[in-house]
Amino acid sequence: MIDKITQDLGDKADYLLNHKCKTIAKERLHLPGPDFVDRIFAPTSRNNRVLNNLDWMFNTGRLAGTGYLSILPVDQGIEHSAGASFAKNPDYFDSENIVKLAIEGGCNAVASTFGVLSSVARKYSHKIPFLVKINHNQILTFPNTYDQVMYGTVKNAYEMGAAAVGATIYFGSPESNRQIVEVANAFAEAHSYGMVTVLWCYLRNPAFKKDKDYHVSADLTGQANHLGVTIEADIIKQKLPENNGGYTALQMGDSSYGKIDKRVYTELTTDHPIDLTRYQLANCYMGRAGLINSGGASGTHDFQEAVATAVINKRAGGMGLISGRKAFQRPMNEGVKLLNTVQDVYLCKEVTVA
Repeated sequence: MIDKITQDLGDKADYLLNHKCKTIAKERLHLPGPDFVDRIFAPTSRNNRVLNNLDWMFNTGRLAGTGYLSILPVDQGIEHSAGASFAKNPDYFDSENIVKLAIEGGCNAVASTFGVLSSVARKYSHKIPFLVKINHNQILTFPNTYDQVMYGTVKNAYEMGAAAVGATIYFGSPESNRQIVEVANAFAEAHSYGMVTVLWCYLRNPAFKKDKDYHVSADLTGQANHLGVTIEADIIKQKLPENNGGYTALQMGDSSYGKIDKRVYTELTTDHPIDLTRYQLANCYMGRAGLINSGGASGTHDFQEAVATAVINKRAGGMGLISGRKAFQRPMNEGVKLLNTVQDVYLCKEVTVA
């Protein structure tokens, strides 16, 4: 297994597999493991039904019993338009095929919309944990606007048999205060029903694009994660960091933005992607809330990019990968192979925490 991973990483193999993290030591982290629910969640205020659903998620699919998660997310039919998402493989206009891919691919859970999951709930909600995405951005408004709005109720997700709910907040956007209140209330209700909560902690503001795209800076995404765990997200979903210094870039000239300590850049991070991702994890209460990174858009080097993302996440101390377009924008057998390839990174004992 390690030979195949090394092969997929190509000239990045040594850089990613042999990196030693000297910023935040792994001994300070709460790392994934078979006992994660008992060790980390049992002492919290979560009720026993939340623990039961967490346990179900951690003990489903190929990664069962490892403490790692592989989740198939398919909410792009709303977020990116169904045509843009499913034209490459029209089979996924059919909601059942989304759930079939997650099951065949050995995933811990399937994340999708109210409509997708409710359409097949009686057939599948007892076979694989459902993660219902309760809010979305839709891009049919002209001109396009960007805001996360609620598409259903937490009670609706509970009644269809969902194990978890997920939501997105566009931190940094003018609408973020409203979204924080909406999602915080929804997560409190979900916990009362016994459901797990997963937050997509995304940044959205045109000002974050300057010399670089600071929507994926470690310092800003790390703070978004910290806000996410504050409203009791059990699991944080975040894009893999690509740069750093968002706070300092936005404070250039006469502008003043946020607050930061220079030690974030000199002691707590380097420019290595594993160190940048570890800073994201540190903001999740040092891993008490699991960090899963997204797989990104589909392209010409999907398998290699997915393996690299999984290696970075795992070696940083993360909990897994949530990969959608790379899997469903291809024939099902190839999508299954891609999901299994990602899972192999988390099953491989030679890929260790840096």
